[in-house]
Amino acid sequence: MTTKNTSRRAFITDAAKTTAAVALSTTVIPSLANMVNEKKETGIPFKQRPLLYGYHDLEVAIDGMTMEIHYTKHAAAYAKNLNETLVAEKVDINTVSLENLLGEISKYSAKMRNNGGGHYNHELFWESLTPKSTLKPDGKLLGQIEKYFGSFDAFKAKFADTAKTRFGSGWAWLVLDNNKKLIIGSTPNQDNPLMDISELKGTPLLGLDVWEHAYYLKYQNKRPDYITAFWSVVNWDVVAKRFEEG
Repeated sequence: MTTKNTSRRAFITDAAKTTAAVALSTTVIPSLANMVNEKKETGIPFKQRPLLYGYHDLEVAIDGMTMEIHYTKHAAAYAKNLNETLVAEKVDINTVSLENLLGEISKYSAKMRNNGGGHYNHELFWESLTPKSTLKPDGKLLGQIEKYFGSFDAFKAKFADTAKTRFGSGWAWLVLDNNKKLIIGSTPNQDNPLMDISELKGTPLLGLDVWEHAYYLKYQNKRPDYITAFWSVVNWDVVAKRFEEG
């Protein structure tokens, strides 16, 4: 209980420190060109990609302050720590891909596992969100969801239940497994289905962050309300593209 309360107080303190900045300025999203140029100049292999929406654009589901802190503090720390760990563990940054790294994560340290997963999971999460959600997929993806779960509503209910019952911190996933079947599952902490140590294996199509830092300012301890709101900002076009490429 003490650890949880301490973590929560630290999160709220961080939020308070950014209140003035958020109130006095509009959201500035880094340009893709600048991100690419910076990567070339620094040789840093894994960087945050720019968001395709403003911090406040998803407020039907996620408040702007949470988005800003989540992206610029929590997710940024995973990227920074991942790159530092690659150097410390002498990984060849010229040839490594994040997917391959995660696929053999058992060979590396807990720090590599936590930060490699944290960076991958958050990058997938940001891409999975949009202020212009179609609210449900169509075409082949919808057909496969209905095939494996009975209906789109049944799929949402199963996914939501998986997210609600993920004990502690972690992620809920829609996954295309190695047999090209759609499955739903969850992973603890920053693990994901690409990792060789994960019981849930396959290609992540949709992931929901159920760490408290993803929703606490708006929803407090009401994780089910956050999960319900999540459906209003899912980018089904991106999910469908992952499905087609999987």
